[in-house]
Amino acid sequence: MLLKAILFGAIAGIFCGWYFGPAMQSVAWIGELFLNALKMLIVPLIAAAVISGISSLGDIRKLGRVGGLTILYYASTTALAVFIGLVVVNLIQPGHGIDTSTLNIPEEISQRPPTTFADIILNLVHPNIIAAAAETQLLPLIVFCLLFAAALTTVGDRGKPVLAFFDGLNEVMMKLVIWFMALAPVGIFALIAARLGAAGGGEAFADELAAVGLYVITVIIGLTLHFFLLLAILKLLTHRGREYLSSLARALVTSFGTASSSATLPLTMECALEAGVDKRAVRFVLPLGSTVNMDGTALYEAVAVMFIAQAYGYDMGVTQQVIIFITATLAAIGAAGIPQAGLVTMLIVLSAVNLPVEGIGLLLAVDWFLDRIRTTVNVWGDSVGAAVIEKVLPQPIE
Repeated sequence: MLLKAILFGAIAGIFCGWYFGPAMQSVAWIGELFLNALKMLIVPLIAAAVISGISSLGDIRKLGRVGGLTILYYASTTALAVFIGLVVVNLIQPGHGIDTSTLNIPEEISQRPPTTFADIILNLVHPNIIAAAAETQLLPLIVFCLLFAAALTTVGDRGKPVLAFFDGLNEVMMKLVIWFMALAPVGIFALIAARLGAAGGGEAFADELAAVGLYVITVIIGLTLHFFLLLAILKLLTHRGREYLSSLARALVTSFGTASSSATLPLTMECALEAGVDKRAVRFVLPLGSTVNMDGTALYEAVAVMFIAQAYGYDMGVTQQVIIFITATLAAIGAAGIPQAGLVTMLIVLSAVNLPVEGIGLLLAVDWFLDRIRTTVNVWGDSVGAAVIEKVLPQPIE
């Protein structure tokens, strides 16, 4: 019943945003309220889920095995996504004939200090974990929780009250997720309607789509292919299939509405648990995936960079495309689970192959729309990862 209501809200949001245009920005506060409610749950939920999930593994050595398999899986699917994106963009060639004479890079991107791979590594550890939580920097928070949980397994009976606290906190947070999802239909309606309204309504957005329509089609084809590739991997390794996809439908529709894998994380965890995925896989794999597994973002960055190269008339040979493959895969790991974070990390890829950053201006008009689609693929990739890691371990997680 809730899924139908969420779908209705999304469709109604598209309809109202399309036909009533800027007038729908009046409901933006409702969408922001819903988004803030979900974000409010993220930090305590991640802390409780990761600590209770890892601690319940028992032997601290299992943490390394679970973590290694998870990172290997996520890195592999991200690389596959980038490969699919490069194949599709080379076949379709969406950038040929695009006018680049009037482009300029947005101030909020141009004035941002350049991100390096050293920065990504440094972001694993924050000097003030409270500040990291306040700023919703999830990666250092997860690293701290992993270390805390590992230490907790070594203190014996004295650690049991602490573990009981986090187990209880996790149950309370999941109950709050269920309560807050009652707001999802209205919240998603407002988010989509207001964003379409901000784009000027249906006619204005249609004009923007027409200008770079082949690029949009290329990205959507690539994301669709990767979505079904993940479904095939799920079927092959876990013997789950459409029923798992149906169980995750609420999370996927919500991710399209929020354009944030982090904000969708509480619901993703609830849906995966309802689908029967082991709770310890859910509590470890999904929080980690929401920060480091960005299949959709990686694919989008590869397509976007090649599109910019084609638009400027640069011939990208095998060597340059290998560089794009590597940098897009690694840069996606550093992309935050927030709306349009891929635009910032794309600067890394553009710089690696000496392409003009002004080319990002080609993407801005439609990026908010593609952001929602790639976020949906990101969340699906995280969800498949939880089911796969549960099955490939030598011993079941629980």
